[in-house]
Amino acid sequence: MYAVLATGGKQYRVAPGDTVAIEKLNLEPGQPVTFDQVMLVNQDGQVSVGTPTLAGASVIADVLEHKRGDKVVSFKLKRRKGYRKKIGHRQALTVVQVKEIKL
Repeated sequence: MYAVLATGGKQYRVAPGDTVAIEKLNLEPGQPVTFDQVMLVNQDGQVSVGTPTLAGASVIADVLEHKRGDKVVSFKLKRRKGYRKKIGHRQALTVVQVKEIKL
């Protein structure tokens, strides 16, 4: 059994027991979180697809920790002008563990 859910502008394929790093949520570690934007559920070969979401479907997960992702470096350069700009970014992430998928 797995589901496709949307959070933080991205879509994730999750199954019970999976650990996923998603966009930061304002919750304390140890608190449960419910995702209501479930787009697809596959239950033993029976696929349910929403338009765009499934009514009544949800994914329940526990917040494990907050962390920051890998550093992404953006470097801009204009040749022969002496223009150089180096910008780094680290995304704030929340690690959640999926407990169950409800239909």
